[in-house]
Amino acid sequence: MTITSTRSTSGRWPGLDAAPTGLRTEVSSRVARRLFTHAVDALDVTVHVGEETLGRGGPAMTVHRPDELFARLGREGLIGFGEAYLTGAWTAEDLTGFLTVLAANVGDLIPQRLQRARSLVQRRTPRAHRTTQDRTRELIAHHYDLSNDLFGLFLDESLSYSSALFDGDLDEALLPAQHRKIDRLLDRAGVRAGTRVLEIGTGWGELAIRAAARGATVHTVTLSSEQLALAERRAAEAGLADRVSIELCDYREVRGEYDAVLSVEMVEAVGHEYWPTYFRTIDRLLAPGGRAAIQAILMPHDRMLATRGSYTWINKYIFPGGFLPSAQVIDEVTERHTSLRVTDRLAFGGDYAETLRRWDETFLAAEDDVRRLGFDETFVRMWHFYLCYSRAGFASGYLDVQQLTLERPASVMITP
Repeated sequence: MTITSTRSTSGRWPGLDAAPTGLRTEVSSRVARRLFTHAVDALDVTVHVGEETLGRGGPAMTVHRPDELFARLGREGLIGFGEAYLTGAWTAEDLTGFLTVLAANVGDLIPQRLQRARSLVQRRTPRAHRTTQDRTRELIAHHYDLSNDLFGLFLDESLSYSSALFDGDLDEALLPAQHRKIDRLLDRAGVRAGTRVLEIGTGWGELAIRAAARGATVHTVTLSSEQLALAERRAAEAGLADRVSIELCDYREVRGEYDAVLSVEMVEAVGHEYWPTYFRTIDRLLAPGGRAAIQAILMPHDRMLATRGSYTWINKYIFPGGFLPSAQVIDEVTERHTSLRVTDRLAFGGDYAETLRRWDETFLAAEDDVRRLGFDETFVRMWHFYLCYSRAGFASGYLDVQQLTLERPASVMITP
């Protein structure tokens, strides 16, 4: 078992040992407290800070160590807010509910007159987190090579780590909903017997297995050695090893020609600087008359522009180098840099909120097993916060997930 994380070699978590101190912290802490109070007083939440109660009523947050919360918030912004949860400086009984209110009002948490100054204090993406070819494998391993056993504790039998697509009944079991998501992508890409398929981002192999079961030949690429090993074993157990080729390879290095290119929630890990490269690669590899089908997590275009290049709690603790595109930017990038055009889209953000709810509940129920794998209490709190934080984005409508079909209209030409 390989476990990699943001932990130092001593097993402690860098940045969490002690709250920041000093004159700069004292000043920024006071500013953070005023901004925090102003923000939550206008929201449908209840925030207990000592004997003081803030907010208009709603999901509750209890601040146990105000000095630490505001010190972290003042010095590190939303990264510090998340870190204060990891240390227990604040808690929320309904964490998703509380975070959903924040997500629904994210554009107004900071007064408009101060928004323009945000770029002066906002943390920028570290150079080590840029998704260049020589760094991407390490960045991917940070998350996906944590432990196959860990992911197996909370995912369904398909080991699908992306949004399910329910049939309209949110009481439906997760496995058929995950298969519906995959099958729709395969249908949109025209995958059938004899189809040459490229998958960018193998996961644990479920899409490749289902494509091969249709009679397709599948070449799927990943940068996770842990995922590759298990995906190969699963394909062999399904009797499809002769139809599924799995390669440890950066998508930029793939060569060949394919009738269908599929990619599920991979574009989010590409990095905004490389979106043109990602879509040009799909365009280059797609045979004449072929189709691409991708599933992508999306954010509003204005928020994407406002936060592009920023460094977030999710980047630091979960997905280094990741950044979400908008639907508009995908249209713009493909129109400017490729011959591909989006010809079909399906939005189902509410299904992702439900998927995440189930993952989180299953994860928390398996806490003892998580600890037996070698993960500590801070990791459990981090993973719970991550799943609730993500669910809040979809529950509030701030985030969406879409399946997009890309084709080459006959009239489109692209200049190299």
